[in-house]
Amino acid sequence: MTMAAPAAPPEPAWTGLVLAGGRSSRMGRDKAMLPWRGRPLLQHMIELLAEAGATTVLVSGDYPAYAGIADTLPGRGPLAGLSSAAAQLDDGPLLVVPVDMPCLSPSLLRRLISAPAAPGVCFEGQVLPLRLQLDARSRACLAQLLSCGAAQRSLRALQSTLGFHSLPAPAQLLPGLRNCNTPGQWQELAV
Repeated sequence: MTMAAPAAPPEPAWTGLVLAGGRSSRMGRDKAMLPWRGRPLLQHMIELLAEAGATTVLVSGDYPAYAGIADTLPGRGPLAGLSSAAAQLDDGPLLVVPVDMPCLSPSLLRRLISAPAAPGVCFEGQVLPLRLQLDARSRACLAQLLSCGAAQRSLRALQSTLGFHSLPAPAQLLPGLRNCNTPGQWQELAV
């Protein structure tokens, strides 16, 4: 009688979040609605997270057509968007991507999700994408940082305060970490 190998444990469920609540002031128009390969950039990023394995994907920003979560503290940057979304989620892993990194790949995102457990994980030298373990500690840190002045109110401060683990990004995957904040950067990526 042949014994079957034990099945691998199922991947833990995780939520994806697209940060799309900024003013897009350097771009001069709404980045989330820029056309990317036949659909809005926001739709592309939602589909990317789903393809990477997210069981649920949320949008941070005032996008009713995408059930977007408007910032409860407008004008306070990505940290406020993250906090507003976190308030609607249970504890667990959260993978956060910006709307303006269309070249991210599912495999790059899976590296963050599959990294050893930590309060959070990001790639060396990068603020986003990031994986955050939502729990009482991370929620308290978000609240504390949001009460600080603008200089301390950042995703980098969140990573530092929580003691994020940094992963090396393989050279061949570095192009996936490019973002587009200006019309010139968009033109380079959209070619």
